[in-house]
Amino acid sequence: MRDQGLQSAIDTVGGISALARALGLAQPSVSAWQRIPAERVVTVESITGLSRTVLRPDLFGGTSETHNSDIEPIEAMRADLYTLLSLTLSRAPDPALLSKLQGMTGDASPLGQTLRQLAAASLPEDAAAIERDYFNLFIGLGRGELLPYASFYLTGFLHERPLASLRDDLRRLGLERSGTMSEPEDHMAILCEVMATLIRSGSEGSLLEQAHLFDRHIKPWGSRFFADLERSAKTAFFRNLGALGQVWMDIEEEAFALA
Repeated sequence: MRDQGLQSAIDTVGGISALARALGLAQPSVSAWQRIPAERVVTVESITGLSRTVLRPDLFGGTSETHNSDIEPIEAMRADLYTLLSLTLSRAPDPALLSKLQGMTGDASPLGQTLRQLAAASLPEDAAAIERDYFNLFIGLGRGELLPYASFYLTGFLHERPLASLRDDLRRLGLERSGTMSEPEDHMAILCEVMATLIRSGSEGSLLEQAHLFDRHIKPWGSRFFADLERSAKTAFFRNLGALGQVWMDIEEEAFALA
C-alpha cells in the first residue's frame, strides 16, 4: 500500500506513468514503490512542487517553514545547484524544465557566467535535439558515449569497489538502495541528489557528512566527468552543463578544503 506522500506526488503529476516519465524511470519501477526512496525525494520535490516534509515526513519532519528557516541562503543556493545537476543528468530536460532554466541569472563570477550561458542554451524549442543528445550521451544503442558512474571512472568497470564503499556510507546515513532503483547509486545524478538532501537537512554534523561524501565519492572523478560531458556533447545545453559542472566541482573542492 502506498503511503500518502507517494500518492500525493502521483496525484500531482497526473498518474504513475507521468511520474515515471518525469523521473526517467520505467513505470513498473515506480509502481512497485510503497514510498518515495530517500535518494529520490529531492528530485520528486522539484518535479511536483510538494515539500519533502509532505513526501517523506519520516525523514524530514516538521513544517516546511521551519525547515526553510534553518538553512542559510548560500546553503540553499548550493542545494539548488546540486538539484539542477541531478535533474539534468537523470533525464533529458523537457520544455517545461528548460523554460524554468531560462530564468536563471548570474553575476560576473565564473559560476555566474556559466549559469547565464546554460540559461541561454535552455531553449524549449530545442528540447527534441537536447533529448537526442541525452540519449546518445547516456543511453545509446547498447551504451552511451559516457558512463556517469564513479566505479567506471575510477576502475574502468561498473559495480566495483567505489560503489560498495558508497553503499556503506549511504547505509550509515539511512539512505539505503530501493529494490526498484534502476541505476547504481554511484551515478553522478544520484550523488548530486544525495548532496542536495544532506545540505537541506540542516542536521548537526551535516557539513562533515557533505565533506566526506564529496571528498570520497565525487571529487576523485567529478571534474573529469564534466569535462568529458563538455567535450562530447553535441548541443549547447549539455556543453554548458559540462562547463557548469567543472566550475562547481572546483568551488566545492576549495570550500571543503577551507572548511
